[in-house]
Amino acid sequence: MKMKTYDVIIIGAGSVGLPTAMYLAEQKLRVLVLDAEHAPSQQNNKKAIGGVRATHSDYGKISISQRSIEIFRSWKETYGDDLGWLSNGYSYPAYTEKDEKTLKDLMQIQLSFGLNIKWVSAEEYNELVPGITMQNLRGSTYSPEDGSCSPLLAAMAFYFRSKRLGADFHFCEKVTEVKLTDGKVTEVVTNKDRYVCGQLINASGNHAKEISSLAGMDVPVNPDNHEAGITEPVARFFGPMVVDMRKRPGSANFYFYQNHEGQVVFCITPEPSIWGVNNRSTSEFLPMCAKRMLEVYPRLRHLKVRRTWRGQYPMTPDGFPIVGRMKEVTNFINAVGMCGQGFMLGPGMGELLTRIVVNQETESDRKVLVSFYPYREFTGMEAFK
Repeated sequence: MKMKTYDVIIIGAGSVGLPTAMYLAEQKLRVLVLDAEHAPSQQNNKKAIGGVRATHSDYGKISISQRSIEIFRSWKETYGDDLGWLSNGYSYPAYTEKDEKTLKDLMQIQLSFGLNIKWVSAEEYNELVPGITMQNLRGSTYSPEDGSCSPLLAAMAFYFRSKRLGADFHFCEKVTEVKLTDGKVTEVVTNKDRYVCGQLINASGNHAKEISSLAGMDVPVNPDNHEAGITEPVARFFGPMVVDMRKRPGSANFYFYQNHEGQVVFCITPEPSIWGVNNRSTSEFLPMCAKRMLEVYPRLRHLKVRRTWRGQYPMTPDGFPIVGRMKEVTNFINAVGMCGQGFMLGPGMGELLTRIVVNQETESDRKVLVSFYPYREFTGMEAFK
């Protein structure tokens, strides 16, 4: 039986793979998305908390995220699906002189890259987040165009539109082999079938290293476990995502916001990192995070927590994604190591990957890709990773 041929095969139906499939299908390319799970968005995408920010410290991430915000914000008007988008903004309150200086210094870089961000006084911040702890509060950055939406609603919107445009999705299909001829991928083999491949995009999240190794390459991407939680829904009582940069025993920082349904969603960055893939919630997370949240925002004290969960941030050493064509295998494109920001980067990244596939990168794309270059030294560090 003759093998089916695709212009592009994407491995991974998640935060990056789904929008990429949609944009490639819009170009009338024959697209296949392979995923070992039983449905789209079953790994880290559905575990994302839904924040979408362009408040980064680097041109690449800022540019891609700004485009993602445009796509999410205009989706309902353009396509009719309600993704639960809120332009609720992001904020980084400063309670120490050091954090204030760090944020203000970074803000100058962010402004130079076109980010809409400003410094607000403690009193102005209390208007955005009424009842925030004022003791030692020096002020906060505030980026009003940042926002949030539902990862589940967004994933289904990308998936069904991709299907309508002609993209094929094969679930419960694990990639077992990538066949190479003269430095190019020629076939992709799964536990169920085999396919002729024009170009291959690795958007496999936690499995980035494994998939790359099938083509004889090594990428420095390792999953780091993070936990999150969500409360009951209540009437809206504050605006932006609140990110507290201060370290505490067991955590480097934490953040929370109120979503479009009125639920408060919260997450913590563990310190030290917890490497590997372990999706079991812990008994330590909720007491640790609740203590931090009440210290900053006592008004949360009466909310009931509905559930907690655990997912992974596929991390690179410097906190920047690895995106681009690989020198060793010229039709193999990596789009991995999103460092827990795949959801917010996904739509903009999907457009960028499509331009890479059809060889239509812009000058801005080339500038963006410098940040994500697969062969960089990994010696820097993203300030807002």
